[in-house]
Order: sequence, then structure tokens, then C-alpha cells
Amino acid sequence: MSGRPIVTRFAPSPTGHLHLGHVRSALEGWRAARRDGGVFLVRLEDVDRTRCREEYAAAILEDLAWLGLGSDRPVRRQSEHFDDYRRALDRLLRTDLLYPCFCTRREIAAEIARAGGAPHGDGGPPYPGICRRLTPGERAAKLRAGLDYALRLDLARALALSGPLDWIEEREDGPTHIPADPGPLGDVVLARKDFPASYHLAVTVDDAIQGVTLVTRGEDLFAATHLHRVLQAVLGLPTPRWRHHALLTDAAGQRLSKRDRALTIRAMREAGMNPAEVIAAAGAS
Repeated sequence: MSGRPIVTRFAPSPTGHLHLGHVRSALEGWRAARRDGGVFLVRLEDVDRTRCREEYAAAILEDLAWLGLGSDRPVRRQSEHFDDYRRALDRLLRTDLLYPCFCTRREIAAEIARAGGAPHGDGGPPYPGICRRLTPGERAAKLRAGLDYALRLDLARALALSGPLDWIEEREDGPTHIPADPGPLGDVVLARKDFPASYHLAVTVDDAIQGVTLVTRGEDLFAATHLHRVLQAVLGLPTPRWRHHALLTDAAGQRLSKRDRALTIRAMREAGMNPAEVIAAAGAS
């Protein structure tokens, strides 16, 4: 790391109770900050108000405090900072890096089928660019008609503006430069007509505003980092380092989820476990 104090974060979504996998992620950031005399932050990623619940937000913060993993600074809630995301969207619009997409999921699937597209990982095939090819007149007519739309990143334009990118991945054998290759993700949605920001935009903006210097998160988000580097570049935001850790799995080898109530911190507390036992069960060294 540089001479700056290390700043890490744990950023759960309050759509359920914390489970052991969350504890693993929180510990990765907390321990990295403590080792280097840095700052550990907690952020609630509650931009999706249809799925997030205040009772889960309160339970998450209570469980973290019980575990001794509370935030060193006030907790940031995404739902209180929509203006930050709108400013980022405005900047992307001014540089002609966004376009409105009026497609339904059925239309996108049909276009992909006609093109013979194959799935690309858990996220499915990338968007085939239907609305990117609209003429200005066609686009204006759809907007005048009041059709619902999403704002998509024109990835090709963004990459032309940013040039080649990479990031530093912290691994057990030392830092490694990873070339950014967001192509498989395609023109991702960054916002919707009535929805202020996607995960990708909000997390990129939040990390910059909070001064995060090391992003510790699960390896399931490794692919997203390719896109986040592009967003940082075109928005003129600083670049942290990353450390993607292995995920905790159940006996069948499946990733832990909020549906596994027996492995929630709330259930473990009710069963009489103490914080040290829960942390040991999380298996983070």
C-alpha cells in the first residue's frame, strides 16, 4: 500500500440477516485495517428500496457491534445519497457514454437467440446493443412517448475514452497487476427511469467518496471489478487495490446465502454461541 492510511469497508445489503459468509467478508476488511492502523467502514447498500428493510439494517448493525466489527466512522446508507449517483450519471451523459434502452427482457432474449449468443457466466449473455443502434429520431420518439427505459453504459465508447486499464490485486504471493477486460459484461445498466443507480455505479461512487483504498470482497465479484475500473476511469475517480477472497460454502459445496437461516448470526446468538465462536466458525484467518 502507499503512505496513505488504509481504508477498508464492509457493505452488506439489508435484505436479510447476516450469515457466516458475511462475517468472513467483514473480517477480511476489519483485519486488513487493524494490521495497518487503518480505518474500517460499514456501508449499507440499500439503494433498492423494494427489497431492503429497516429491520434488517438495524439487525446487521447490531450483529456487527456484537461481533466487535463496528464501523470506525458513521455508517453510510446509499438511500441517503441518491444525489451523488445522479451527479455521476450526469457526467456520463455529458460525455455521451450512456444511452436509453427501451428493451424488455423478452426482446433482449429474442435478439440474443437470433444472434446465436452463448451464456457468459452467472450474468448471462451481454446485452446485444439493440437500442444503441437507434437513430436520434427513433430515440427521441420513444422518450416522448414516455416509455420505460434503462440507462446503459456504451462500453465501446467508454473503453475508447479510458484506454487500457488494470488494477492491483492483493494475493497471498504478493500484489499482481490484472488487465481489465469488461467486454464479457457488455453494455450494463447503470440506472433506470425510476431507479437512481445500479449496484455497479453506486459501489464505485461510494468507494471513491469514502476514500476506500482496499476493497475486500468475495471472489464472486471478481468479474465486476473489470467494469468498476472502467467506471472509475471515465468518472475521474481514484483507484483502490482489491483483494477477492474465497467464499464460504455449505456441506454440499454451495455458496452460503441469506436463505440458510441456521447459519445466520442471529440464529447462532439465539443458540448461545459467543462472538469468538462465531468468528472461528467463519474460518477467516
